[in-house]
Amino acid sequence: MTNPAPDPTGQAAESQHSNAESILGTIGVANRAAGATESRSASRMWWDADADDYQAEHGAFLGDTEFVWCPERLREREARLLGDVEGSRVLEVGCGAASCSRWLAARGARPVGLDISGGMLGHALAGNERSGIHVPVVQASADMLPFASDSFDIACSAFGGVPFVADSGAVMREVARTLRPGGLWVFAVTHPIRWVFPDDPGPDGLTAVGSYFDRSPYVEINGTGRATYVEHHRTLGDYITQLDDAGFRLRGLVEPEWPDDLTETWGQWSPLRGRTLPGTAIFRCELVA
Repeated sequence: MTNPAPDPTGQAAESQHSNAESILGTIGVANRAAGATESRSASRMWWDADADDYQAEHGAFLGDTEFVWCPERLREREARLLGDVEGSRVLEVGCGAASCSRWLAARGARPVGLDISGGMLGHALAGNERSGIHVPVVQASADMLPFASDSFDIACSAFGGVPFVADSGAVMREVARTLRPGGLWVFAVTHPIRWVFPDDPGPDGLTAVGSYFDRSPYVEINGTGRATYVEHHRTLGDYITQLDDAGFRLRGLVEPEWPDDLTETWGQWSPLRGRTLPGTAIFRCELVA
């Protein structure tokens, strides 16, 4: 899963990732575009720099062999969005430490985890050793999948890959290419409505300050102007259009509600905001045969 969605005002909130920012020399936010190559480079650098801190902060929540879709703690064993996975070839896009892939493997699936960050994949391999469940992992970008056509029955992504590429339509097309006809594609992203609100888990995060229709990316830069973190915004309509163009049929859209017993704050996700605004959107799609 990703960092909190950015503050649409362009003012950086108090950072929970100061170590990565220090490593990369981040100095602030730039109001400019970021293309495909720069977005890939920034994501690779960012997640390599933040991998250890991310796992230290969120590893216990995510577990080594659990499938958690989102900060609202929706688990696949409860949601069943992927259905019966036994015997299925599964691609996890943006796998991070690959806990979801190990959960799938434990249920008889044949998963492959893909991530752009070698640092995160290092944690995936460490998780394989700790759990005794060894899933293969591949380093690549979500918009350039290094697999043959019709390689998988299911593709999934729990906050991985999709928001960090310049053209998420390319991700949809690549996933469609690598799925067999009738295959399932289920992915979770920050709910697009969150782009309108400041990156603040408290009361200030409940006041809209930006435009839902502003697709300008959030770009952090270092002293030379190089992007060190990039995240792209799409509306719900954008995602649905991209899915349709790639040959998918939308089977469901899940907006997980905040559980009453969950008191943990994760970046912009908090009990206060979670009971007022949706924080996650999960798209469940079938590739039309």
